[in-house]
Amino acid sequence: MMKIIYQRIFAIIIMCIPGILAIYGWTVMRDILFDYLAGQGFALLSFLGALVLFLLGLSIIGGFIFHRDKKRNKIQPRLLGKKEDPDKVRKPGF
Repeated sequence: MMKIIYQRIFAIIIMCIPGILAIYGWTVMRDILFDYLAGQGFALLSFLGALVLFLLGLSIIGGFIFHRDKKRNKIQPRLLGKKEDPDKVRKPGF
């Protein structure tokens, strides 16, 4: 029983890492934008790095939620994509 609790705590900690990355990226982008509006130069490389952190963290969390909901059949059919018919699958060489 205790093993299950530790696994859940460990999973929560692992899922917090992308959230922390996204929050840090958002904060750096906000600071760069406010500094630019205050009259300082625009740090393009730092802004792009923060944007990558933000999008990476957001996509990991979104992908996790989508995968979890897909396993539990809570996704709309139009988001699942089309399943190929085995008779219509093209075989190599034909």
